[in-house]
Amino acid sequence: MSEPVRLAKRVAALLPCSRREAELYIEGGWVRVDGKVVEEPQFRVADQRVEVDPGATLAALEPVTLLLHKPADMPGEQAQRLLVPAARAPDDHSGIRTVKRHFAQLAPLLALPAPASGLAVFSQDRRIVRKLTEDALSIEQELIAQVSGQIRPDGLALLGHGLVYEGQPLPPIKVSWQNETRLRFALKGIPPALIPGMCEQVGLRVLALKRIRIGRLAMAGLPPGQWRYLQAGERF
Repeated sequence: MSEPVRLAKRVAALLPCSRREAELYIEGGWVRVDGKVVEEPQFRVADQRVEVDPGATLAALEPVTLLLHKPADMPGEQAQRLLVPAARAPDDHSGIRTVKRHFAQLAPLLALPAPASGLAVFSQDRRIVRKLTEDALSIEQELIAQVSGQIRPDGLALLGHGLVYEGQPLPPIKVSWQNETRLRFALKGIPPALIPGMCEQVGLRVLALKRIRIGRLAMAGLPPGQWRYLQAGERF
């Protein structure tokens, strides 16, 4: 048995390369120990088989943005725990290789209330974090509300413009019926958490709320509890 050493030291000797370069290979998910990917440079190895992928590159890992279909009745911090490799949607066609560092320092953006389901965004990319934070009031969100009750005669028009929250008039939005029990909201400047209270003011009770679009980005067929990467050409 040889004395255990840090994986980075073994990789540096194997290639050969500098210790820092070895760490980048490991953190990039290019190194296997006995056939299993290990992404921790400090991992200690003795006589195990260490292999570096022939296609390994030292290119820095780009920050990523993850799109999650948040299940209903789940707080944001609990929903973020769904961001694990096993929950990646099988039809994610981004071509991005999943590594552990993709799940670190993710900022939750445009939070959904716990009872609601639908599109949730978590990002490492400072540009996207800045856009969805600083421009939050100007980005349109589309939601579907399942409702019960009898809407007042002028209720649909009031939902579109005329309601007040905490003494302040709400900005105009687009509201339409999808069917007898489902309302579609396309809103700017109003957080989704206000929709149940808005509906109550016109005689309706929200049974379920689902966000299906943020800006130009639709959730499409992403299954509940699964996530995918934001692709290079996609924009909010």
